[in-house]
Amino acid sequence: MYTSFYTAAQGVMQQQKRLDVTANNLANVNNYGYKSKNVSFSELMYYNLNNAGGEETAVKAGTGVVTAKTNTDFSPSGYVPTERPFDYAIMDKGFFMLENPQTGQITYTRNGRFSPSLHGEQFFLINDNGNFVLDQNGNRIQITGGSLSAKPGVYQFAVQDGMLSIGNNEFMPTEKNGNPILNAGANLQELALESSGVDMTEEMSRVIETQRAYSYAMKMVQTADEIVNTVNGLRQ
Repeated sequence: MYTSFYTAAQGVMQQQKRLDVTANNLANVNNYGYKSKNVSFSELMYYNLNNAGGEETAVKAGTGVVTAKTNTDFSPSGYVPTERPFDYAIMDKGFFMLENPQTGQITYTRNGRFSPSLHGEQFFLINDNGNFVLDQNGNRIQITGGSLSAKPGVYQFAVQDGMLSIGNNEFMPTEKNGNPILNAGANLQELALESSGVDMTEEMSRVIETQRAYSYAMKMVQTADEIVNTVNGLRQ
């Protein structure tokens, strides 16, 4: 009885997490270069029923699911013309490399909405979060007379899965992603930005599916609670 209650409660919590991820996707539907995320679930441990000697039985019970990971779909999206001189859209796989001016931390993004910023006596190319945009040699890009000292570099990873999202549409590689690999032949579209990778139809379908799963799990919680109350009442 208690197992069914906790299994259902686990289902409610995990469906809430999935709904949160989907809501975040919908909130970023108009954000340039945003990449849609989706939750993957993993089954928790099963155990055998009526196994007096610990042997395998035909009847098993599970203990619910847990969020295994949140996947990000880095597939290129379409692009939108902007006519802004420092906007770039990556038409292939890859990321722009960024450098935090305070910490020197390196991050990566697909959002190519850049602009000039004065640091000292020199203008540099930065993104919307104030981070320097780096070129193919990993150097900051200077702006002189409206011209760039170099084009933004595009970098790839042997394994893209599992990159750490740090917010503001930026990512950091983990150990399994390996070192960044320069994509020297990357196709950059100037005066344009990559559109959001969110598919409204797919996301709304996920909302409906998740809400129904949440409702069923919540009903199971209520039923399990009623059964426990009924049994406790019989014992009195």
